[in-house]
Parts: sequence; structure tokens; C-alpha cells
Amino acid sequence: MNVKNWLFLFCALLLSIYACECSKGKDIPDVSSIPVNVEIKRFEQDLFNLDTNNIGPELMRLEEKYPVFSAIFFEKILGSKDSTVAPEGHEKYVRGFITHPPIRQLYDTCQVVFPDVEKLRQDFEQAFRFYKYYFPLEPLSGEVVTYLSEYTIGGFLYDENSIGIGLDFYLGEKYPYMQYNPANPNFSQYLTRTFNRDHIVEKSMKLLVEDLLGPPPGNKMLDHMIHNGKQLYILDLLLPHAPDSVRLEYSQKQVDWCNDNEANLWAYFISEKLLYSTDWSKYRKMVEPSPNSPGMPDEAPGRTGNWLGWQIVKAFMKKNPDTSLDELIQLRDAQEILDRSKYKPAR
Repeated sequence: MNVKNWLFLFCALLLSIYACECSKGKDIPDVSSIPVNVEIKRFEQDLFNLDTNNIGPELMRLEEKYPVFSAIFFEKILGSKDSTVAPEGHEKYVRGFITHPPIRQLYDTCQVVFPDVEKLRQDFEQAFRFYKYYFPLEPLSGEVVTYLSEYTIGGFLYDENSIGIGLDFYLGEKYPYMQYNPANPNFSQYLTRTFNRDHIVEKSMKLLVEDLLGPPPGNKMLDHMIHNGKQLYILDLLLPHAPDSVRLEYSQKQVDWCNDNEANLWAYFISEKLLYSTDWSKYRKMVEPSPNSPGMPDEAPGRTGNWLGWQIVKAFMKKNPDTSLDELIQLRDAQEILDRSKYKPAR
């Protein structure tokens, strides 16, 4: 065997081992035969390429092309059809928006970062196949529309579970978000580190999962832990090949810290009597985005309660293998899930 052939086989072996490690413990179904038609429409391109000298008819054609999406965008996001926001009128307001130099620059940046969305379309196609596999009765149009809103909203669902994606929220962790609005808490570093292409599908699928789950069933920390743990459990099924760092929106170092400190986390929540606390101020950072978890070492990320909730839900599903996803979603009693999980933290 020559050196080239040996090297090829060696690399193939390494890739196989890596693939097995990434999917270790997962029973990933074959969804390749599930038909999915994903279309990504570039609303921001159509909007910013309007002929501003003929803005009325141009806007009319744009709204005919995007009948549902454009109504949401112009009425709810841009506010151009709200006389209190745009007293000069819809057409003049839109013209001003798409010709304003800083916004034109933002648009140009989005086009540089996202000149082509074919790989993104393929990633959505794979995620949608898993969604249709696990939730065959749920609507899913396959329509994904990109836009920019000058950092107003990163994404939303509309119509038949169509998805809107604000590209200006995915320009990369090195993009100077804080420079544009230092007072905006959404531009804190622990959040903007996920403002990149790797998180677009994850954050979009999270919108679908949140819609399935509805609001948390109560105001105890345990209610939020289990609720968010369900979300992570379902995301793991819909994005089985994504690393935990993406699914959790953690760095790999933070993922490793949680894995290494599961017993310590559980002991801390018990000792501090947090599980049944209804004091939002005491546990908010354990279940909502935060740079840290108060009372824990500096290495501990925020939302450690969600991570632990995920472990409890995994334990529950392992102990109760006949439970369907629909049944898991409908089971709203967090205490019942904890009891039936027989959860014991790994040491």
C-alpha cells in the first residue's frame, strides 16, 4: 500500500471515529426520504433594490410578492404603517429607511456576509425533515424569509410556521454590535458570541419548539427548569448532528464545565432551596440568558438550571421509553417529571 492510500484510509478512519463520538448514545432516524421543499427568500434584497423614484408602485409589487410577511414587517417591525411612528406616511418612511447611509451600510454588510444561502437552505432542509419526522401533523411551509431591521428583532414565526430571519443578528461575533448601541443589553458579549451563521438554524428551530411548548406551567424554578429542559431535549432530536455548544449557546469550555459539575450543580440548587423558589430575582439567571450563575464559580455559565433540566428530562424519557414527544409536551407537571425520572446526578 502506498503512502497516499494509507493516508486516505487513516483520515477516513479518523472521520468515522469522530462521527461515532459525536452521535454516541443517539438513535438518529433516517429521514432522507421525507420530502421537504425549503425556499429561502431574500426580502431585504428586494426591499433595498426598490426604485426609490417610483416607490409607490414598487412597494405595491413587493407587498404582492410577500403578502403575509410584508404586512408583519411594515406594520410590526418597521412601523412604517403606523402614523405615530411614520407621520410622513408609509412610502416616504420606507424610502428614508432604505436610503439612510448607516442602514445602507448595514445592508451591504449583510450581503457580504451572506452572498449566498444555499448551504443555509440545505441545513434548514435537514432540520425540517427531522421536524416532520417527529411532528408530522404540525404545519411547516418550508418558507424562510431573510430581512434586516436595524437590530430590532432576530427572528419570528408567521403563517404556516414560516420563519423570518433577521440577518443583522448574525454578522459574526467580531462584528462591533456594542459600538452601535452600548446601552443595548442584547449586545452583551455573552449573547453576541452566538450572533453567527452556526446559530441561525438552531435559533430558528427554537422558535418552532417554543411554539410547541407554550409558556412554562408555573412560577417555580423547577417549572422553568423542566420546561426549558424539554426545549433542549427536542432541539437535540431536531438537530442531532449539532454540537451541544450550539444547542446550548455555550462555549465548549462551558459545556465541559457543566458535564464535569453535574452533581455539584444539583447539590447547590438543593442546598440553596432554589428548586421550589418562586422568587424570580433569585433564580432568573439560572434559567434565562446570563453571563454567569450567581453563587457558583466564575467558570459556571448562565442558564445552568436549563442544562440540569435537560438532564432530568433525558432521565425521564429513558425511564419512560413509551412516552411520545407529544405526551412529553402535554405533561405539564414538572414535579411528576422529576419524580418519574428517578434522576440521580452523574458524579
